[in-house]
Amino acid sequence: MSPILERMTKTVCAPQCNGRCFGQNPSECCHIECAGGCTGPLDTDCFACRNFNNSGPCVPLCPQPLIYNKHTFKLEPNPDAKYQYGSICVAQCPTNFVVDGSSCVSNCPIDKMEVEKNGVKRCEPCGGLCPKVFYLAFNGCFLPAFCLFPSVKSDKYNGVPPLDPEKLKIFNTVQEITDVLCIQSWPENMSDLSVFSNLQTIQGRTLYKGYSLLVMRIPSLTSLGLRSLRKINDGSVYITGNKNLCYHNTVNWTRILSSIKSCSSVCAVNDGQVCDPLCSSDGCWGPGPDQCMSCKKYSRGGTCVDSCLECRKKREFATPSGECMPCHPECKVQEGKETCTGPGADQCVACASLQDGPHCVSSCPEGVMGEEGVIFKYPNKQGHCEPCHINCTQGCCGPRIEDCVGSARYISGYVSPLVLLNICQMILTF
Repeated sequence: MSPILERMTKTVCAPQCNGRCFGQNPSECCHIECAGGCTGPLDTDCFACRNFNNSGPCVPLCPQPLIYNKHTFKLEPNPDAKYQYGSICVAQCPTNFVVDGSSCVSNCPIDKMEVEKNGVKRCEPCGGLCPKVFYLAFNGCFLPAFCLFPSVKSDKYNGVPPLDPEKLKIFNTVQEITDVLCIQSWPENMSDLSVFSNLQTIQGRTLYKGYSLLVMRIPSLTSLGLRSLRKINDGSVYITGNKNLCYHNTVNWTRILSSIKSCSSVCAVNDGQVCDPLCSSDGCWGPGPDQCMSCKKYSRGGTCVDSCLECRKKREFATPSGECMPCHPECKVQEGKETCTGPGADQCVACASLQDGPHCVSSCPEGVMGEEGVIFKYPNKQGHCEPCHINCTQGCCGPRIEDCVGSARYISGYVSPLVLLNICQMILTF
């Protein structure tokens, strides 16, 4: 024990100090927010805080999200607001925690559900029945979803039947696990964990012995198959005892884990198994171009491809991130070159039908309300939509007033619009 700490802890405080002081005089009391002693009278001199530590000073509450404005008589956002995280005040909650009011919590209470607003996960009132928190029972053991210890074989002693592998397909829709994914047993006829192929994030809010992803002693596994997993926010990775497992050693775990030191992978490495040539150096989860961590060139729907132009019948363009995305349906397919530069109808290289200004359209506007009234247009021989005469009220087949639909009635009596439209089509054809 240091001399100063020994002297302070043995000091007999004055009655006014409530047992916490840095001297024997009544003026040498610790701050009221100190716990266990202090080195001076300030809230920054405490050995420990009774409530919360706000980046040095001990405070009864962290700065609240809303503060009262005595001039406007309203609650207003506090620019210096912080959240309660354990015994400290933080400007942002850790990525694997949720904001509930002014606190960082691992899970929302039963009357609230987790939603994401402006990139921050928050607990919001359900406004009705809240989604249920599911618990999974394997081998008679109930654990919070999704920490799985499935028993694929029957347990005659406890009267538990063997697990039906088809029931595991329920996990195909899972995109996020709040706690832990732990696999210690698996069906013998399943060579990967592809039932979790849509899993993107493991939060690791509650860890299992410090780990958030564990895969252990499964001889049937040849690859992990976690093709969508991109983030593990807390906890370590432990993969061991899987004698036939391949590809996991190719994965760049530093891209997934929040801290590099979190990766603790003890495993066998099999020879002769390499990632698909279209995969990048980040590795892969298994064989084939759909198991890549990231793509060397382009990606289409989660599968790596050599080019976005390889499918002649598809209207596609490549985003800056290398994802092949569909062009607008009104774009005309361009063989051997880009069909469009973006997803909009105004980003086509050429139009499949007609063009109205910069936009490709299936038909020209007829009776559409514009800034200066109702708009009627007709397609010229080049396939561009041109405005009808200002006096046309039912459409037209040319720019003159004589081309207006309905104008023939002044010459030869009434002619039905259908007949006039057929005449327009004949004129445009010739």
